[in-house]
Amino acid sequence: MNNNTHRAGARRVAQTAMMTGLSLLILWLSCLIPSGKLGIVAAAGLAPAAATVSGGVGAGLLCYAGTALLSLLLLPDKANALLYLIFFGLYPMVKCGIEQLRRFWPELLLKLLFFNGVLSACWFLLRWILMAEAVLSNVALWVVYLLGNVIFLFYDFGFSRLITFYSIRMNPFIKRTGR
Repeated sequence: MNNNTHRAGARRVAQTAMMTGLSLLILWLSCLIPSGKLGIVAAAGLAPAAATVSGGVGAGLLCYAGTALLSLLLLPDKANALLYLIFFGLYPMVKCGIEQLRRFWPELLLKLLFFNGVLSACWFLLRWILMAEAVLSNVALWVVYLLGNVIFLFYDFGFSRLITFYSIRMNPFIKRTGR
């Protein structure tokens, strides 16, 4: 291996570590700010997306895993860490994998299946923890799923726009300054 290969590897590891730190910092802020926690936790998911764009899926997974582990250990509000772990941190890599199909309807279906799978897992876990027969009526549960899917579609669209912005504007700048 030559010196340039070592530098490129070191740069990729350093960028991933910085994205992990940024994601953890945003998650920490979600514990300090009383409102908008869900949005702040969602913003923490931008760091693994940036790591994926800059260094590949492996870098994104490393950023996600590092942030998830550190947030579970260090954050005072474990609910925020769990939201990141279960959905917002993982979704950038899932989205990257699904969008490699390059076919709109199958991608949309797979994204909705992933979201509804996560939502269902959270719902059944919540029921199990609370040991309640029915926290919500069946009608209210369908409303949660319907609104959740609509909100998820807006989230996915906005997330795609932010990833495109990062890819076009930020990533080339970061690569230029890292030489």
